[in-house]
Amino acid sequence: MRVAIVGATGAVGQEFLELLSEREFPTTTLTLFASERSAGKRIAYRGQELTVKALPKDGNLESDIVFSSAGGSISKADAWKWASHGAVVIDNTSAWRMDERCPLVIPEVNGDAALKHNGIIANPNCSTIIALMALAPLHRAFGLTRATVATYQAVSGAGAAGINELENQARAVLAGEDVKVEKFQHQIAFNLFSHDSDIGEDGYNVEERKLLNESRKILDDDSLMISATCIRVPVFRAHSEAIHAEFKRPVNAEEAREVLAKAEGLQIIDDRDGNTFPMPLRSSGQDDCFVGRIRGDISKPGAIALFVSGDQIRKGAALNAVQIGEYLIRKGAVKELVS
Repeated sequence: MRVAIVGATGAVGQEFLELLSEREFPTTTLTLFASERSAGKRIAYRGQELTVKALPKDGNLESDIVFSSAGGSISKADAWKWASHGAVVIDNTSAWRMDERCPLVIPEVNGDAALKHNGIIANPNCSTIIALMALAPLHRAFGLTRATVATYQAVSGAGAAGINELENQARAVLAGEDVKVEKFQHQIAFNLFSHDSDIGEDGYNVEERKLLNESRKILDDDSLMISATCIRVPVFRAHSEAIHAEFKRPVNAEEAREVLAKAEGLQIIDDRDGNTFPMPLRSSGQDDCFVGRIRGDISKPGAIALFVSGDQIRKGAALNAVQIGEYLIRKGAVKELVS
């Protein structure tokens, strides 16, 4: 399989490289693309050095599968051109998620939707993926009708610059030095604030609307109601989410736990006696998401409260995209493109 990574020098691009190696993704050639300023940079991969290239103007990446994470503006400008040259583009930006031509896919949830692509498959937002890893199995079992979600989103969701900002600010605070605010609007070290995305007239920001709209598309249910509050927290890696969910019929905690225990890509950490539940430190670097604090919602009998944590660079971004590629190959959906 001829594979390309667009945005290879970014945090998600680097995760793609690690995952393709770890999972022995069937690759005959691997080509790395990034911005013109990164062109010529050499990156180690499986005992060799690959040279980063600038994107060709004609859009021919000479690839069968393209993993794209270079930013929405680049994807909007070029992704269909890449696809027109025969590539299946698995796009990790927000550019095509709500486009009716592009399936929005979490393999454990709606993998077959990927088979209906027209050249581009969209990777959902990281918060949506992590939430639905727990909510989708419950939806299949009980019929999800409404959820309220509070997210605790790591700085790496803003890329390498977010990671650097938290580290530099934390060092400055501990050293008694002035804190420089560059990537984020507010100081992130020892602080938290509303997610740094535009707020609409309804008072919800872009990240919060993504959770609603993307969940409806993935679960194929326009009646689903989700109200989210998305918060950036001083954690390097892995998003966490507190979720209260309501269903078509009353559900108790044991029923929910039984369903979640069987869910693919999900592990339960729910040690009440030891007061140990999902944490970013535990989920960082892990393929699976973790769920715990599973309990009845005392404010709404028959509803369920739970807490989810997942690595948003891995399952929330690069891993989910690689799994889509693996799913297509397993189903023979890109077989005719193999060089």
